[in-house]
Amino acid sequence: MASSSGNGGTEGDDRVLRAPSLVSLAAQSIRNRILAGGFQPGERLFEERLTDELAISRPPLREALRLLENEGLVTSQPRRGAFVATLTDQDVYEILTLRSALERMAFELGIPVADPALLAPAEAALEKMEEHAAAGDRGALVQDGYDFHSRLIKIARHGRLEAIYASVQQQLLLCMSRNLLARERFYEDLEEHAARHRGLLELVRAGDVRAALAELESHGERSFEEARPPRGKE
Repeated sequence: MASSSGNGGTEGDDRVLRAPSLVSLAAQSIRNRILAGGFQPGERLFEERLTDELAISRPPLREALRLLENEGLVTSQPRRGAFVATLTDQDVYEILTLRSALERMAFELGIPVADPALLAPAEAALEKMEEHAAAGDRGALVQDGYDFHSRLIKIARHGRLEAIYASVQQQLLLCMSRNLLARERFYEDLEEHAARHRGLLELVRAGDVRAALAELESHGERSFEEARPPRGKE
């Protein structure tokens, strides 16, 4: 039997909750700022400024930046430091057309949804979207949006499709962030953005594959206005 520890937990008890590390907290803070547009593509991430803003020392900050580099949100340059990752127009075109093709395939295979329980993960992600939209948390909303779409495609019950979708996760997040910022400046606020996702889910739930595909196409056009063929591919 495990003995009690001084902090009220038990040794070897996997149920004991552990506080997030400084590294994970710093990474999440920087990640949210990148996705919310607080740091622009190509912007240098100055260590001295970040240590002051996050109230941490350089070792955990550098570890956090390495984590974000592994995720594809940050790049590093020898003797220059860390920078927010930049996507070219070709990158955006390829990522977003791939996303559209994968989601269309999932809808064609998965609607009508055989088991209503398959929609529960997407519903949970959407509820988070609505909460963060109401709170005005753009960075969290971008991550929620990715979670919603990645869970919605589970209706296809196609593991390889899900794996391909996950393989471009961070690049998709950057694209979503870039386009959400552009839309909000002109005509769509965060709650309207979440409401569009609610409408898409309800069409999938209704089981009308034609209506759901039509909304998915419209959803994609409004979401990713920059997904145009690069010059020479039109």
